[in-house]
Amino acid sequence: MKQMPPTSHADEHQLHDDLAAAAAEANDAPSGGRRGSGDIEARIYQSIYEGVMNQRLSPGTRLPEAVLGKLFKVSRSTVRKVLQQLAHDHIVELRLNQQAVVATPTPEETRAIFETRQALEAAIVRLAAQRVTAADIAALRTQLAEEHAAMHRYDQPAWARLASSFHLKLAALARNPVLSGYLAELVPRCSLIVALYEPPGNASCEHDEHGQIVDCLERGDADGAVALMQAHLATLERNVCLDRSDEEHGLARLLGLS
Repeated sequence: MKQMPPTSHADEHQLHDDLAAAAAEANDAPSGGRRGSGDIEARIYQSIYEGVMNQRLSPGTRLPEAVLGKLFKVSRSTVRKVLQQLAHDHIVELRLNQQAVVATPTPEETRAIFETRQALEAAIVRLAAQRVTAADIAALRTQLAEEHAAMHRYDQPAWARLASSFHLKLAALARNPVLSGYLAELVPRCSLIVALYEPPGNASCEHDEHGQIVDCLERGDADGAVALMQAHLATLERNVCLDRSDEEHGLARLLGLS
């Protein structure tokens, strides 16, 4: 196993910028009434989680305890506790000497994750078609309008967040917290996969396909919604280029092509 190189000042500044942007969005999320040490742990967790979801923190990004402790003004033991929870949720990996990095999914994991999402989201949209209300449809239409606006102002971080959020909102409409919980675990892992493997220029989630799914839900067409969701996820998986080498990927990043 290779030992990670030391973190440079440039790395620290970039991590600071990435986490600061993510923290700004995380601060808008409800805290659920938590206070004290649990509150700061939740803030650190949410900042890193949002950074991954919005693709600010790319796969393999190092998350040094000392740097995070300085950014959030907490002890390394507090940071370590959060990183262990993130590792449990597959957002980060703990490597040699517990060095934490944003997780890098393998091709095998990628195939398994998409296979699971196919089965899971088919069940979700079938239940949602049976249980959705007029108010739910209106909320989804608002979500679609926000997606459309983000897409046309070329705001990729907002677009990625909204595209992921759409799937989580559908899960909530199934009124099944177990299914929602499973999908909430898979969605950030898929965001990692897209950041690592999807060629530049592809939209990670097609807005028009989301709209067609909502149309089916509004009509109560469960079979149509399931078929569209399965095709939608199949397209997303096809857009992931699993045979892209680490060397090619790294060079693409250096050249600003990914």
